[in-house]
Amino acid sequence: MSEPTKDKLYYKIGEICQLCQIEAHVLRYWESEFAALSPTKNRAGQRIYRHKDLELIQQIKKLLYEDGYTIAGANRKLSQEAGGAGQDRLTNRQRRIVGEARENLEAILAILDEDKPR
Repeated sequence: MSEPTKDKLYYKIGEICQLCQIEAHVLRYWESEFAALSPTKNRAGQRIYRHKDLELIQQIKKLLYEDGYTIAGANRKLSQEAGGAGQDRLTNRQRRIVGEARENLEAILAILDEDKPR
């Protein structure tokens, strides 16, 4: 792995991929699976990573590629290392699914309300 510049505050996805020697699609997949990995986006919609994100990505890569953990196992390990507080957190993908389900249920309720006799 390349060494990150200490004075740099933010990294773009290409820089992270180069530093960690992973492909961008892998990193985007990890974002959907690891709740702790959620970079902010700038006005142009580009992912912006901080140094703590870089450290987390390096830790995830080590757990998956060197230590042989599965995605679920790596998630549990990270949660344990964070004091167990993350065990009840949803992944980004799970949050998205719950949000879509909520929207669908609200739409169904709106339709049922329209059909109610008044």
